[in-house]
Amino acid sequence: MGKSNMIDRRQFSVGLGAAVLSAGLVAPASALTGAQAEFLVKNAVKDINKIIASGKSESRMMSDFERVFTRYADVNIIALTTLGPARRTATNTQILAYTNAFKNYFTQKYGRRFREFVGGEIVVDGSRASKRSIEVKSTAVLKGSAPFEVTWLVSDRSGSPKIFNIIIEGVNTLTSERAEIGAMLDKRGGNIDRLTADLANFG
Repeated sequence: MGKSNMIDRRQFSVGLGAAVLSAGLVAPASALTGAQAEFLVKNAVKDINKIIASGKSESRMMSDFERVFTRYADVNIIALTTLGPARRTATNTQILAYTNAFKNYFTQKYGRRFREFVGGEIVVDGSRASKRSIEVKSTAVLKGSAPFEVTWLVSDRSGSPKIFNIIIEGVNTLTSERAEIGAMLDKRGGNIDRLTADLANFG
């Protein structure tokens, strides 16, 4: 595999997979069906592609990406997971502030990367139930890169189907995001308020 293809895959993984969670935080998707999970993923991909092709200014696109993130992703669980062990000592006020700040961080950081996927295509191939979620299998085709598998993990823990994880060719993508947030927190001496302020102003 060429170096450029590896970079394309990595960028895709990071861009689309900022919603990864540790499995321990996710409850079983009791009433969720494969059809519902596939429908959610198809709509998320459709909305993302629409934004990319809209020709809007970057600031307006970022607002649209934030709406997509809020609509399709389990934002609260994602934020708690990226915060890691620090969430255990954080107050409810700190967690709420961090969650809102993380939403901005995600939108600004990864929304710009979505623009690199113009001309690409994601095809949903099917789904299967796992112990804690529904796995929706898809194939991604980007310009200059061979097709590769993308697995979207969907749960209804929050009361409705939401994407909480994306796995690219076996790589759990939010593991890297959690590590990055952890490093940012360490750099700020473990101060959640400082981290939150910086994430809120990111971009």
